[in-house]
Amino acid sequence: MIFGRVKPLDAILATAEKKSLHRSLGAFQLTMLGIGAVIGTGIFVLTAEATQKAGPGMMLSFVIAGAVCAVAALCYAEMAAMVPVSGSAYTYSYAVMGELVAWMVGWALILEYAIAAGAVSVGWSGYFIGWLNTSFNISVPLDLVRGPFDGGMINVPAMVIAALVTALLVKGTKESATVNAVLVGVKILALGMFVILTIPVIKTGQFTPFAPLGFAGISGAAASIFFAYVGFDAVSTAAEETKNPQRNMPIGLIGSLAVCTIFYLLVAAGVIGTVGAQPMFGPAGEVLSPGTPALSQACAAVQDSAVVCSKEALAWTLKSIGYPFIGWLVGAAAIIALPSVILMMMFGQTRVFFVMSRDGLLPEFFSRVHPKFHTPHVITIITGIFVTLFAAFFPVGLLADVSNSGTLFAFAAVSIAVLVLRRTDPTRVRPFRTPAIMLTAPVAIIGCIYLFFSLSTTTITLFFGWAVVGLVVYFAYSRRKSHVGRGIIEVAEHEAYEELKPEVPGTH
Repeated sequence: MIFGRVKPLDAILATAEKKSLHRSLGAFQLTMLGIGAVIGTGIFVLTAEATQKAGPGMMLSFVIAGAVCAVAALCYAEMAAMVPVSGSAYTYSYAVMGELVAWMVGWALILEYAIAAGAVSVGWSGYFIGWLNTSFNISVPLDLVRGPFDGGMINVPAMVIAALVTALLVKGTKESATVNAVLVGVKILALGMFVILTIPVIKTGQFTPFAPLGFAGISGAAASIFFAYVGFDAVSTAAEETKNPQRNMPIGLIGSLAVCTIFYLLVAAGVIGTVGAQPMFGPAGEVLSPGTPALSQACAAVQDSAVVCSKEALAWTLKSIGYPFIGWLVGAAAIIALPSVILMMMFGQTRVFFVMSRDGLLPEFFSRVHPKFHTPHVITIITGIFVTLFAAFFPVGLLADVSNSGTLFAFAAVSIAVLVLRRTDPTRVRPFRTPAIMLTAPVAIIGCIYLFFSLSTTTITLFFGWAVVGLVVYFAYSRRKSHVGRGIIEVAEHEAYEELKPEVPGTH
């Protein structure tokens, strides 16, 4: 199962021991970081996308996606506790399965982080425009708030928020664990209010028919709604800053996933039970696909503002049951909190690029650090440009699906790595052991494959096209520039990364 050169695990650990980041995070802070990265567009916006695919069956979609994430989280926990260094899935793959697999995982993580940041930017735009309209009766032309694939021309608010976050990252904004905990508190308070107000007025009749498009619709929604869980693995990127990582990393990974799953199910029940969740159909009886002009036009024609039409589904739901002010507060909470998710996604992307550049797989100038701000400004600006373009022209549903494809690949790679390392290095100390590994890891791998092929044909095609581009880049450039391939295993490879320490989320 080893493809190409391996970066020895002991060398990685020795490097981290010699030059590691300041360890300041405990289990609670890690859990808050995980919740902060997870709760975002997935629940505030994609609820509407999921109802169009699965109807009330989206509750089962949340369960399926959450179950796959749970078994993947157990595999992540073993690797993160055993290898508490930066790089996450990329580093694990490099140490266990070789450089080629590590490169493909790192390449796929571009889809997870950069495109996810674009999706959250689009989600933020929907809430911001809805809030402007509700609060100040300001209507922005459709052409300026939707991309060409969603019935408009360009999404200006999404571009602006992506550009602002990029500027903050370049300057070196410090997202401390305390600030993050406050933002998480805002999100949880907003979702808590939503649940408290909607659960008492649930009508059981709204859950019928439960699966109007059958299990295929539920599977498709699960593959899309998987985006709601993207981000829990960001906890593993903070491994080098964690006190007692052998104990706290598993708690942070699994704890944040558990909290988010409970909220997701309660919120989904609140949406469905109050305003319903049935797909919309076209003139010929076909299901109108999320993120298409046809659905946008159909939504513009209806008078009852079906939940599938709402870019700010939770806020709209509260308004529809007689709580317009609370709906306004939920919208405001999303506007305040979602940029923190964009920041976390872009931060993760730039740091993965930084580590890959440090390993020689990407050009050296990518890992240059700004002399004043002490941030990797070159790769941050490049990432910001691409995120801004994604946000400007593509709808949230398509961006989320493409992001999911990269995430599912990375999750499967980590699950395979755990199995391989159990066979190749069974005596290595494992502070946390994935329970029932011969069952857990295969279930995670099969679940990721199942959800991957439940994505749309367009998304799958885009993923494989992206993979081909990645292979071309690897064999044309990265393979011959690799430090491991050239016999350079830098014992002090964290020296440049040490300069970034003040800017790492969660440090003080």
